[in-house]
Amino acid sequence: MLRLPSDLAGVHSNMCSIEHRTLIAMLTEKQEAILDFIRSVQAENGIPPSTRQIQRQFGYSSQNAAMNHLRALSRKGHLHQNEGGTWGLKASEVQAHLFELPIYGTIPAGVPSMQEQQPKEKINFNPAIFRVKRPERLWGLEVHGDSMINAHILDGDIAVLERCEAKAGDIVAALVDETTTTLKRLAYVRGKPVLKPENARYAVIVPQTGLEIQGVFVGLIGRAKR
Repeated sequence: MLRLPSDLAGVHSNMCSIEHRTLIAMLTEKQEAILDFIRSVQAENGIPPSTRQIQRQFGYSSQNAAMNHLRALSRKGHLHQNEGGTWGLKASEVQAHLFELPIYGTIPAGVPSMQEQQPKEKINFNPAIFRVKRPERLWGLEVHGDSMINAHILDGDIAVLERCEAKAGDIVAALVDETTTTLKRLAYVRGKPVLKPENARYAVIVPQTGLEIQGVFVGLIGRAKR
């Protein structure tokens, strides 16, 4: 029988251990999809989806197929079974997917005014709530004013914005004429961009020298009293 030297035997043992852990940690494409679905539902509703919800979401003919994937995800350290029978994310899994969202100054939701660009605070949140794949593109701005109340964006809320290309109908944070920033709905009139409020008390803003989109509204962190 061939015996490895003691020092090589230790290396071989460590390599086998690492390889074993790697194989355990690897997820199939379907398992990744199920885990993403659980993250999204748990982030949005505060509770994980039921096995039947997972079955319907992925078109399984029975719950057994869903259960097999859930058990595999549990063995790989991503899920645990709750007392009610649902399968939820482990605390370490939830923590690993939290993102630090920078909140900038105040953004006027009335008449545009100079926008402070220093982060005021940072909050941890799960980007799955907003269904975005690039959370590093997200940032938040406090809203002051009532020009967007018909879009349910109130004074004191945090508008969550993504740095991406905007299209007509999007609510955007925009730099107007290189001096002022505001939160309004983007529209086009005769091919030219304008910013429309969601409150009849305010006039449409027509940029005179330029308009720079700083972020597209993807969600809201409600801090205002409702």
